[in-house]
Amino acid sequence: MPLITAAVTTPPAPTTPPIEVPEIGFAVITYIDPTGTRWPMTDLTADWYTLAEGVSGLGAAPYTLTSDAHPRGGARLRYVQPQPRTIVWPLLVKGADHQQFTNNWRALAQAFTRTLRQQADGSFSPGTLEVARPDGRVRTIAVYYSSGWDGRGQTATGITWDSAVLTLWCEDPYWVDAEPVTVHRETGSPVDYLTPYPTVSSSQVLGATTVTNPGDVEVWPEWRITGPASLITFTRDDTGESFALDMTATAHGALLAGETVTVSTDPPRVRSGTGENLVAGLNFPTAVLWSLPPGQTPVTFQLDGAAAGSAVDLVFHPRYETA
Repeated sequence: MPLITAAVTTPPAPTTPPIEVPEIGFAVITYIDPTGTRWPMTDLTADWYTLAEGVSGLGAAPYTLTSDAHPRGGARLRYVQPQPRTIVWPLLVKGADHQQFTNNWRALAQAFTRTLRQQADGSFSPGTLEVARPDGRVRTIAVYYSSGWDGRGQTATGITWDSAVLTLWCEDPYWVDAEPVTVHRETGSPVDYLTPYPTVSSSQVLGATTVTNPGDVEVWPEWRITGPASLITFTRDDTGESFALDMTATAHGALLAGETVTVSTDPPRVRSGTGENLVAGLNFPTAVLWSLPPGQTPVTFQLDGAAAGSAVDLVFHPRYETA
């Protein structure tokens, strides 16, 4: 007797590469799951690729505005709060036969949903959406799977192809430059004050420096100090905000030559090169772990107890409104 089967259709034909993605233009996009596996999203020769139509959420970050009524009418803006970003990401998956399609569909589902698996310490590991431009510049954003891995549920889908419209949630709405900005200052060899004539050594103050943040929004930098040093002070000269790390107030004691300590400003964290928690050395409650706004900021690094080899490395990744 005749068998009744579903009509056989083919998946939507891929467009000519590179894919033009709404809100960002032409780019190569890759999803990196929490294990570090890279999943190309715009390789039209692969068994999965992004469907450009329907992509959204890649533009400027969403904001909530708080205002106060003005006696003469209207209102005055009082506070601006960036909100988490939601990215809508349509994706087509296919295979040479049903088994290959099923394997691809399951593997990609796991790659996205594993962002929701809680780690032993209670945290969650996000995936990363990476956007590479033709000029080689790369921006990334951390994403968590929210919903959408369902398929079309239409006749003939789910056999050798199907598509899903994913919703990805981003706790930080800003895109991050993959290349860090680094500022390095190192102490030179001290010299005798009277030989051959009066001189001044830079053994403690590494100098006033102008740091440029090329991004669209503020960043919270990380500082890496290399000893010898006993007291490290960082000052943002335009606001007067500063914080100091007194190594002699910690169980570690003063940094010896070659030893390191890293200060993270967001979240506040101080760790030695061997993993010791040295946050007790910060001069709380007066310490302000200041940020760097867009543009140029004058700062001063000062190391007491410095000698040849003492150094400070300031590191941050610029953040941007769009990809």
